[in-house]
Parts: sequence; C-alpha cells; structure tokens
Amino acid sequence: MKILYFSWLREKVGVPNEEKDIKATTVIGLIEELVQLEERYAMAFSDLKSVRVAVDQKLVQDLKTSIENAREVAFFPPMTGG
Repeated sequence: MKILYFSWLREKVGVPNEEKDIKATTVIGLIEELVQLEERYAMAFSDLKSVRVAVDQKLVQDLKTSIENAREVAFFPPMTGG
C-alpha cells in the first residue's frame, strides 16, 4: 500500500511517501501498526485530532474506515480556508 504524508506529518515521518506491506484493515489499525514500527510514527500520530485521512483520494471522517483493497492512504493536517 502506498502511504502519503503531507505538511508537518511528512516532516515528522521523514519521507513524503512510502510503500508498506500492512496487515491492518482499518485506518486506525494502520496508524497503530505504523506507531509500533518506529518512534517517528508515534510522534507524527501523537494527536489524532490534528490528522486528516484520505483513502484512495476520498476524505474519510471515521478512523474505523476500511482500507481493505485500498491502494493509497494519505495523512495530512486539517485544511484551512483562505
């Protein structure tokens, strides 16, 4: 699965994107799996209220959203108007 990171999440994780073989079937499961890998992920996902998610380029609100058969998950900070 391709995982994308934007803005300060990219800075904390250290890469703009990566390919990972994952076992998780939900967004929250993916986050929990990443956090177990390295401290940099734990730092990036320490405040989930500040993280937005898109699965296959569709914004999702619920971290229990399925990622089964998804090709891409993107993590980014809340968007602001302007």
